[in-house]
Amino acid sequence: MAADHDPSPTGWSRRSLLAGAVAGAGATGIGAVSAAALGATDPRLSAAQDGPRPGLRTEPFHGARQAGVATLPQAFSAFIGLDLNASATRESLRRLLRILTDDAAALTQGEAPLNDQEPWLARNPSRLTVTVGFGPRAVRLVDRSRAPRWLRPLPAFGIDRLQEKWGQADLLLQLCCDDKLTLAHAQRVLLKDVRSFAAVRWVQDGFRNTVGATEDGQTMRNLFGQVDGTVNPYPGEADHDRVVYGQGGFTPWVQDGTSVVIRRIHMNLDTWDEADTPAREDAVGRKLSDGAPLTGRQEHDEPDFAAKGPLGFPVISSYSHVRRSRSDNPDEKIFRRVYNYDLAVSDASGRSRSGDVGGGVSNTGLIFASYQSDPEKQFVPIQKRLDELDMLNTWTVPIGSAVFAIPPGCRPGGFIGDALFT
Repeated sequence: MAADHDPSPTGWSRRSLLAGAVAGAGATGIGAVSAAALGATDPRLSAAQDGPRPGLRTEPFHGARQAGVATLPQAFSAFIGLDLNASATRESLRRLLRILTDDAAALTQGEAPLNDQEPWLARNPSRLTVTVGFGPRAVRLVDRSRAPRWLRPLPAFGIDRLQEKWGQADLLLQLCCDDKLTLAHAQRVLLKDVRSFAAVRWVQDGFRNTVGATEDGQTMRNLFGQVDGTVNPYPGEADHDRVVYGQGGFTPWVQDGTSVVIRRIHMNLDTWDEADTPAREDAVGRKLSDGAPLTGRQEHDEPDFAAKGPLGFPVISSYSHVRRSRSDNPDEKIFRRVYNYDLAVSDASGRSRSGDVGGGVSNTGLIFASYQSDPEKQFVPIQKRLDELDMLNTWTVPIGSAVFAIPPGCRPGGFIGDALFT
């Protein structure tokens, strides 16, 4: 693993990665123009910045791989599930993908597409990325023989209380951005493209810390107050390409393609409030204050699962989340890029009970986006262990689940998914 102070060849460092959405941090090429390139007198620069103001920062759209996976996570997200029309054909899907690609490429670079009736709202790209995923029906329409075997619903888990409204869709649009207004505008422009081809099945809005809100190097927190995503194979680290793109470990479904599993996880904050800090930390296996394992002093210390307390019991319980999510099998790893959600409650009773997914003073949870080369070999074994014995299940309930194949990126003049049509 890369040390906190050592930047990776791609510009990622542990310190910059974990901030989630920190102004000026690097991704797989953040696309920010340097002060030297713009000139020191450029009005877009301030004395306190070494690049353009945050609203002008861009992420590259074209490339071998789609942006939005190995990109430093932005502050806001919208995961949009689309169901293709019943009359959809291979050719109509091709047309849709070309239109979406052209408009997404423009919007991510701060340019207004031709059909944009509010072009001034596109001027602040704010690191906007647009990532396209294919559900089973979309891949079958393009080329049935290219459909990966894992592109199907996940196995049923005992903890699931899945709601159909958050289920599998034919296409995924994943929009991420550091500015909510820019994201909302891009979403509307792209959904106008879709109207003749597909219907919106669901929109899952998420958020992390906004630009500059946290110190550089701080892992994002979920609404339980715990750090979320300490162990992750980050871009630039040895394991990332193997875990996400199958390089040297798995057989990728297509070169530079990957997959995403989207799990919508309801978090019951009412019953979480009933647990004191020691009980919460026992369930998680980490200190809530700083994310350090119960056997360590800093967040990224390796947990000591063999350590015993004064009474001879394990310091990190066998049912703790950190223990259940770990495996000795090096294949059982994922790359997580999660977002919080917190929705207005209009029918609240004021308190919800264990296992409830409504009725409290908040409708809160995680949009758990997991990227890996092969969900069946990587994601499912981890989820099975969590399903069997994870104390956090006391306060969490999965209510949505979908799996998408992420095709490669494209060159200028091409379109997302074009490699599957040849």
